Amino acid sequence: MASEKVLEQKKALVAELTERLQSSIAGIVVKYEGITVEDDTKLRKELREAGVKYTVVKNTLLSRAADNAEMKEVLEGTTALATSDEDYVAAARILCKFADSHDNFEVKTGYMDSDIIDMDKIQSLAKLPTRDVLLANVLGAFQAPIASFARAVQAIVDKGGVEACEAPAEEAAPAEAAE
Repeated sequence: MASEKVLEQKKALVAELTERLQSSIAGIVVKYEGITVEDDTKLRKELREAGVKYTVVKNTLLSRAADNAEMKEVLEGTTALATSDEDYVAAARILCKFADSHDNFEVKTGYMDSDIIDMDKIQSLAKLPTRDVLLANVLGAFQAPIASFARAVQAIVDKGGVEACEAPAEEAAPAEAAE
């Protein structure tokens, strides 16, 4: 009877993994072998703060949960899965940066919107700035014309207002009439 109980638990884990894969917009599969507990704790904290769910998974369970054969090909050795429900690039950015500084840590594969992506695309995603930085850049582009206009108005005010700017034009008009 104990084996039936274990089998039911594994079925529940596969169902949970399947739901997680289907509901997330992006994910990265990594080989985490050989990292220290301290490094792992820092990595998990950074991922959690970015809204990325990171867990160690058994290859057989992930293989059953994944529909894609390309993902199943890389499921060897130690495997961890990082998924995001909101941010396409957070997991790739954090995990690729971590992999660059740790020899034993390696990105195996990734997916975006249920499609497997290659390592070039993962690296490209990793180089993108954060969502907040992108939004700040867009807002800066929108504010540039408004800021220029505000500086022009301030320059007029600093010179003494509209009347000071119009006064030389009014003085020039009577001189022309006298000729």
